[in-house]
Amino acid sequence: MPELPEVETVRRGLAPVLLGHRLSRVITRRIDLRWPLPDGFGQRLTNRQVIAVARRAKFLTIHLDNDIIWIAHLGMSGRFRIFEGDLPPEEPHDHVIVETDRGVTIRYNDPRRFGFMDLTGAADLDAYPMLASMGPEPLGPGFTTAVLAERLKGRAAPIKAALLDQRTVAGLGNIYVCEVLHQAGISPNRKARTVQGGRAVKLHAAIVDVLARAIEVGGSSLRDHRQPDGELGYFQHNFLVYGRSGADCRRCGPGYPIRQIVQSGRSTFYCSNCQR
Repeated sequence: MPELPEVETVRRGLAPVLLGHRLSRVITRRIDLRWPLPDGFGQRLTNRQVIAVARRAKFLTIHLDNDIIWIAHLGMSGRFRIFEGDLPPEEPHDHVIVETDRGVTIRYNDPRRFGFMDLTGAADLDAYPMLASMGPEPLGPGFTTAVLAERLKGRAAPIKAALLDQRTVAGLGNIYVCEVLHQAGISPNRKARTVQGGRAVKLHAAIVDVLARAIEVGGSSLRDHRQPDGELGYFQHNFLVYGRSGADCRRCGPGYPIRQIVQSGRSTFYCSNCQR
């Protein structure tokens, strides 16, 4: 599933072609994705001007001039593609098609249909059911070492599970939590409540750094993720632990292999030598 860097990459790709423009035509090729589209979805977007293209955790939030927000979640395989000029033939899984007043066409393609789209009022966004309990944005000004330490205080769960809990920090997923914990030198088995003081400082710095570096290279393309212009992300070439079970730790060298365990049904990759 796309994590924060992949969704932020999509946001940055969509913003230049949507911001300030009207959605002159919105076509839905089916009535549902993961769940049914809102009643009158296409009609409610048509002729509206986009005033902001934002993101909350792993959700895209496209703000319109009538105080309506178009929410989009990519699910497992959803992606937006942008076309200018001559259009290639539609693909079987192009489910939502948007044309702008500038002549740009955006197609939402989702073979597995685990993504979804919804509409909500601008005043209701913070109370939207899937966003209401979200933790702070890790790249936002409200995410500090003190905030992170407070959200981990008293928690007996392993730090890996605590970071995957979207109420702790918004947008982190399995790939980046593994990478973050390795960079911070923290074992995924360590109890979250013990990550205080210097450990919290290192963890906070690692979260911000890993996410920023991943966004810079377009996220990670493991299965379905592509940027809106069709380019792959490249951060998977920088993985230090994720998917490297049995390989030498790049920090510790030969004789210190990356281990793979299962936590809460998810694979965890780490080095037992440098992560304590």
